[in-house]
Amino acid sequence: MRLTIDTQTDTYEQAMAAVQAAYGFNPAAAASGWPDAPMPAPRPGPETLSGDNLWEGWTDRMLFDTIAGVMPGARAVLRRLVELGGTASYDDVQKHFADHPATPIAPNKMGGTLTSIRAVRRRVGPDNRSNLLELDDHRRIYQIEPALVEGLKQAFDLAEARPDLLRQDPATS
Repeated sequence: MRLTIDTQTDTYEQAMAAVQAAYGFNPAAAASGWPDAPMPAPRPGPETLSGDNLWEGWTDRMLFDTIAGVMPGARAVLRRLVELGGTASYDDVQKHFADHPATPIAPNKMGGTLTSIRAVRRRVGPDNRSNLLELDDHRRIYQIEPALVEGLKQAFDLAEARPDLLRQDPATS
C-alpha cells in the first residue's frame, strides 16, 4: 500500500489517522477524522478464532495462544508435526531439524527446545492435564491428538498472516 500525506493541507491528526488506518489501528477515528481516509482492510486476529471445545477443553484460540507464546524452535517443531499429520518419530524430527536452514536444533537440544510448549500450556491451555504434544518414549514418537491438528493448521495460518503476534527469538528482537 502506498500512502501520501500532504503536509501543506492535512493536519497531524489526519496524517496519524491515515497511518493508523493503513496498519489496521483505530479505523473509527480515521474514518471520522478524515473523510478521504482509506478504509482499512480487516486484519485477522485471535479474536476471530473459535472458542468451541475441539478436544479435552482445547479451543482454536488456546492453540493459537500456545503457538504464539512458545519459543520459535518449539513452534517450528509443532508446525513440522502438523505438516506430517500429527505424528512423527523422534529420529525423523531430529534429522529434519539437525541441519534445518532457518531453525537448526541439535538432536541433543530437542527436549530442551520443546520445554516451552509445556510451560506455555500451563498458562494458556485447558484446566485439565491434557497435553498438546505427547512424547511416547516407549515407541519413540511425538504425537498431537488428531482432533487438534486441524485447529493447529488454522492457528498457523493466522500466525503466518500476523507474525507480529508471535513471540520472537530473544536474539532477534
